[in-house]
Amino acid sequence: QVQLVESGGGLVPVGDSLRLSCAYSGPTFSSEVMGWFRQAPGKQREFVGAITRDGRYTSYADNVKGRFSVSRDNAKNTVYLQMHYLRSEDTAVYYCAVKREGYTNQTSAYTYWGQGTQVTVSS
Repeated sequence: QVQLVESGGGLVPVGDSLRLSCAYSGPTFSSEVMGWFRQAPGKQREFVGAITRDGRYTSYADNVKGRFSVSRDNAKNTVYLQMHYLRSEDTAVYYCAVKREGYTNQTSAYTYWGQGTQVTVSS
């Protein structure tokens, strides 16, 4: 069974940086895209960023573009979300997921999800 485990969340001040990790285990999928999503209380889960299997291409939501970056280390089966210039609006539970099919920025395109890690940005 596929397992995704996020880590690295915490409480940080506005303007700081934080790196989240997502460790992957289980069957390996071909043509896989890994995505990051976040969900704040009372809000819908929203797309943050994604990366292709080979790490060549990335995609980001407009409100994080230029501040966040997705990378991966396939030797470690780990995907990262590096966050800079954090804002209070970035406070949310962050999830990683593996894409099945569909649009990369849609939650419905992803089959497997991690348990999430909490990021809280103080103001």
